Amino acid sequence: MSATAERERITARVSSTVAETLNSAAELMGTTLNSFVVQAALEKAQKIVDRESLVQVSRNDAAMLLDLLDAPPKPNAARQKAYERFMKEKYGVETGSAGSGA
Repeated sequence: MSATAERERITARVSSTVAETLNSAAELMGTTLNSFVVQAALEKAQKIVDRESLVQVSRNDAAMLLDLLDAPPKPNAARQKAYERFMKEKYGVETGSAGSGA
């Protein structure tokens, strides 16, 4: 870490029981209480961030999505109308019913 890196301070008030447990765990790990708490909090935070940024689908759902990408269905009337409305509102383009809709 460079000497010019900004550092933040985090404080927490805990019961004596929690403090004793944290101190014991830090001693068992051979580190300071501060280092132990920061590392434990960082590991937990990273797990949460990873879990919340991951989209999981079943094998069947993944196969269905891949099939749809390989062979998308032809646009129905509602999709065609939505495409035409989007192109007109977003780009001022009149596509007419002969547009591709894709």
